[in-house]
Amino acid sequence: MKKAITLYLILLLFGCHTDTATKNNTITSKITKTETTTYKKLDVNGVTIAYREAGNPDKPTIVLLHGFPSSSHQYRKVLNTLSNDFHLIAPDYPGFGNSDFPLSTDYDYTFDNIATTIDTFLKLKGLQSYAIMIQDYGAPIGFRIATAHPEKITAIINQNGNAYKAGLGDAWADTRLLWANRTKTTEDALLPAFTLQGLEWQYTHGTRHPENVNPDTWHLDYLRLSRPNAHKVNIDLFYDYQNNIKLYPEWQQYLRDNQPPLLIVWGKNDAFFPESGAEAFKKDVKNIDYNIYNTGHFALEEDGEAIIEKIRSFMKGLNK
Repeated sequence: MKKAITLYLILLLFGCHTDTATKNNTITSKITKTETTTYKKLDVNGVTIAYREAGNPDKPTIVLLHGFPSSSHQYRKVLNTLSNDFHLIAPDYPGFGNSDFPLSTDYDYTFDNIATTIDTFLKLKGLQSYAIMIQDYGAPIGFRIATAHPEKITAIINQNGNAYKAGLGDAWADTRLLWANRTKTTEDALLPAFTLQGLEWQYTHGTRHPENVNPDTWHLDYLRLSRPNAHKVNIDLFYDYQNNIKLYPEWQQYLRDNQPPLLIVWGKNDAFFPESGAEAFKKDVKNIDYNIYNTGHFALEEDGEAIIEKIRSFMKGLNK
């Protein structure tokens, strides 16, 4: 009798642990399924575009467009945190991140062409409607796509993505000299931007606590910018940036005509795009959720948690 009772208790205990383990495994599986970021590639007219994707494609889509000198890596916190509620896609531009880095003789490194490549990428992904999150270079790429397909844009999430002359800060001084007269001297003046010290400055300038910014960010960018021809390609893009300014009136007209819901989440201490760039959007957009943070160019690095929750509430408000 004692042996039977003992055996029963062992089986009962084992069964409970088994059930608990099964439940825990099921929960873990569900979490993994909804939160995992996948790393994929897609051929776009002979150029392999690497991208990160997370979330359920049946949910509202947000396309995350990165800036210089980064890649889709800058949106890692967004991908990890918002994938339960949204479908997220973050491509690397040609020459950036894990995408192909074709020679300048094989690919035209201009904002027009990069925007065309990313637009084609989105078409190949079958996306018919999506919000865009823009930062730095993501703005001229995103606004080109938005002006070409205003019917597809459900909203714009703007983290230091400029579209106004008033938003060009003092850090453009050397680049303006390049625009005025492209010579070896004006090109060489921009080379410090590609050094470890220069890249660290871009991530930490204007932050409250620079020690909290992950140094892996600028070290990763430095490795990519140290590849053969990387300096030339990026100086070409610096030079081409003046053509973005010429399109500012067109982008502003798009905003006035289409009134896309706009979320501003802006680092006010950005030396490239100060708060005046954020303020300028108020002239043209009526439906604007305006938020300014006491941080720098890469606001997600220091204020990611607050910004991400603001994105969540903003996007959910659109889909009620």
